[in-house]
Amino acid sequence: MTVPPVPPESDGIPWDLAERLAAKLAGSHPLAESYHFAALAQQAPNLVRRAADLVSEETGLEGQGSPDVQVIGRADWVQANVRFFSEILAPAEERLANGLRLAGGLVSGSGRIAKRLAAAELGSLLGVISRRVLGQYELVLPSSERGDTVFLVAPNIFALERNNQFRPDEFRFWLALHESAHRLQFVGVPWMQEYFLGLVKGLIASAEPEHGRLKRVAGELRAASSHGRPMIGDSGLLGLMASPSQREQLDKVQALMSLLEGHGHVVMDRIGARVLVTQKRMAGLIKRRRNEPRMAAFLRITGMEMKLRQYELGEQFVKGVEEVAGWRALDLAWQSPETLPTRAEIEDPPLWLARVG
Repeated sequence: MTVPPVPPESDGIPWDLAERLAAKLAGSHPLAESYHFAALAQQAPNLVRRAADLVSEETGLEGQGSPDVQVIGRADWVQANVRFFSEILAPAEERLANGLRLAGGLVSGSGRIAKRLAAAELGSLLGVISRRVLGQYELVLPSSERGDTVFLVAPNIFALERNNQFRPDEFRFWLALHESAHRLQFVGVPWMQEYFLGLVKGLIASAEPEHGRLKRVAGELRAASSHGRPMIGDSGLLGLMASPSQREQLDKVQALMSLLEGHGHVVMDRIGARVLVTQKRMAGLIKRRRNEPRMAAFLRITGMEMKLRQYELGEQFVKGVEEVAGWRALDLAWQSPETLPTRAEIEDPPLWLARVG
């Protein structure tokens, strides 16, 4: 694994603390240090190459060159993602730590404790997710030479294969289809990477201290309770504490991710149904895994429930557009940021088609 080490603690958020805590929570797997790891590392580049050709043919999206393909452990995945957050949050980390640090409803003032709380919260979240994530496509960041990398997280792949008796050759190729679809969304749509990073940076830039935030949130919680709505929505604590301007940004991020996840998932399943004997069984088990009741509370509080809803809503959107106007109508979404579906349009495909078609 070639990810550079996380910078040591300075005057900002102590990212090394986040990484240590996440790595501790991530744990390991008995096969992580076995010959199975080396075998998957040797197999993975060819899987991704084959998958990329099929995805390009299916979607019409084309990418330049080939990605770096890395088979990694949980701690490596944690390190890569802490590095991503440290780079993307660098311009605003002092403001975020001092002005927006919340834990259990408390907004901390400036100081070392606030920054360590921010690191601990991120580390805890990444540590838990690292035990479940199977693959990831890493973007190229403007300030970094890294990126355009497909990660496969070996311990979690091994665990699912053994626990569910998946055929390793089919399961691994199915995952390669999904990550290849995501890569082509970013490298095959010329403006997508810049737009996505712009949304993320815009969300961070809007994270300003808000006078009367706790009073506003308390009122919204009371209103939700009195109307029988969940007190914490599918955007988690982030959505609950977000200002109105941040919620606008969150809606744009959620709409984009619903499109990308839904499109990638449909492509993955569609190709898989043609070339993999066990695709239907794998897809069913993965969907049930996303809806495990024991994870429900954690997912809602952290906002990861929004991530799971993105799969569902995005898949419904893609299939809804295809039903009305055909598969190629989805190409309209890749024309420009203005033709992307809004959050309301994700839930109403004909509404999007009426606007852009």
